[in-house]
Amino acid sequence: MADHDLLVLGGGTGGYAAAFRAAQLGKRVALVEQAKVGGTCLHWGCIPAKAMLETGDLLAKIGKASDFGIQISPATGVDPAVVGARRDKIVARMHAGLKSLFKKNNVELIAGRATLLGGGSVQVALIDESGSATGEKKTISATDIVVATGSSVRRIPGLETDGRVIADSDQITTGTLKPASVIVVGGGAVGCEFASYFRDLGAETTIVEMLPALVPLEDRDASKELTRAFTKRGIAIHVAHRIKEGSFAKSASGVTMQIEPVEGGEAISLAAELLVVAAGRVPNSGEIGLENTKAIVERGFIKVDAQMQTAEPHLYAVGDVIGGLQLAHVAAHEGMIAAHAIAGERLHGMDYVKQPRATYCRPEVASVGYTTQELERDGVPFVAGQVPFLAVAKAHVGGDADGFCKVLRHAESGAILGVHMVGPKVTDLIAEASLAMELGATATQVGGTTHPHPTLSEIVGEAALVSIGRSVNF
Repeated sequence: MADHDLLVLGGGTGGYAAAFRAAQLGKRVALVEQAKVGGTCLHWGCIPAKAMLETGDLLAKIGKASDFGIQISPATGVDPAVVGARRDKIVARMHAGLKSLFKKNNVELIAGRATLLGGGSVQVALIDESGSATGEKKTISATDIVVATGSSVRRIPGLETDGRVIADSDQITTGTLKPASVIVVGGGAVGCEFASYFRDLGAETTIVEMLPALVPLEDRDASKELTRAFTKRGIAIHVAHRIKEGSFAKSASGVTMQIEPVEGGEAISLAAELLVVAAGRVPNSGEIGLENTKAIVERGFIKVDAQMQTAEPHLYAVGDVIGGLQLAHVAAHEGMIAAHAIAGERLHGMDYVKQPRATYCRPEVASVGYTTQELERDGVPFVAGQVPFLAVAKAHVGGDADGFCKVLRHAESGAILGVHMVGPKVTDLIAEASLAMELGATATQVGGTTHPHPTLSEIVGEAALVSIGRSVNF
């Protein structure tokens, strides 16, 4: 008899979601983690970054206090040590809560680094409370195994980080940096969030992105709106640009470089105290014993089917290590699908179109479903309904009316195909659109649902009504 019904490798969001759900379904579960449960999201990504961004948002709000009739002295600065302490306190509290859930769900937590041996066996090199190897190794068997080893920051040759002059996301979310000027390499979600944060703290900020748009995976109108808003805030944006070979130089006081258009053209000289490297992430699939299994690995990512199963019987994989959207909430959903499949209670297959996406810069960006350019590419007949936050009273009440909501519906069936938003609190508002797509709702149903007034949520219903030509307030 195996030691466990299920053994999970990795305690990030996808890993612990799989472990907890499998235990709730009656399985004997253990989880191996070599660092801290909670993974990148809790300790180096989502949570600490959002805590820091909240400081930037509040600072921006204080800067508009006089617009609300509040006479106070303008904020004179930010103490990065206090920002870091508040951030770390939030992370510590969430970490403690997560650890308690292991006990609540009766999941055994094993501190160590796991290596797949094949045939349902895993060797674990144990570590102590300080994270150091004890030298002891033990072999554990399980009927099923879930690999949830996550991802790491992508390294760029020549842009080696030191956490002071050149920093990656891990170093920013655990440090106390407050530079006077910043260059962000990468205009995806992570790059835009840090550009937004440092700009709110007063830094002269520049974004350099090789692709033709910011947040290039988003709807083109969302990319345009974010570019407009960032430019309005004084963030310099250079899309379709790259660092000119041989031009990069680092010193104790900062970095200098030249950037050039990807398609060729005149170079531009840049200099800053801090260079932020936000060029994506790579899967942690090496040196975990995958070669001892039949699992297929492509470009470092583990291939899985819609139930998260690999080509190796009883071996599953979830989260960043399989690629895809590489978002914490998506990893959690993948983990639960895997747990149900292992328990013999198959859920629906994983559908990434229905997974919401969120970027927490200012303004926020959120979406679910297909983009305009994807529907055009695939020849899908659709109608768009778009409403600006300028038409929403609650946005004016809150002092932030930038952005819009765009609903894409099928031209014939009326089914919601995609919802794209830029503006205040849209990372919260996207949940309604996500539910609508999960339930197969039509634009008529979403638009016909009563949205409380005055709220920001009205924009979702109104955009749906615009798409069917029955708008009431716009």
